[in-house]
Amino acid sequence: MPFVNIKITKDGATTEQKARLISGVTSLLRDILGKNPQTTVVVIDEVDTDNWGIGGETVTERRRQGK
Repeated sequence: MPFVNIKITKDGATTEQKARLISGVTSLLRDILGKNPQTTVVVIDEVDTDNWGIGGETVTERRRQGK
């Protein structure tokens, strides 16, 4: 039973985009690894940009600076 965890920033994806991610990842695992879509679990965690850091800065601050 594959378990896939996708982490994205909270402000980044619509409900439709997330549904497409779940469907696409499930299809990819079926097509590439032969995994059963009925037992494939995909979880999307949306993380607030204040709780996501890159290069010692939060994503919120990096975006404010235009990085």
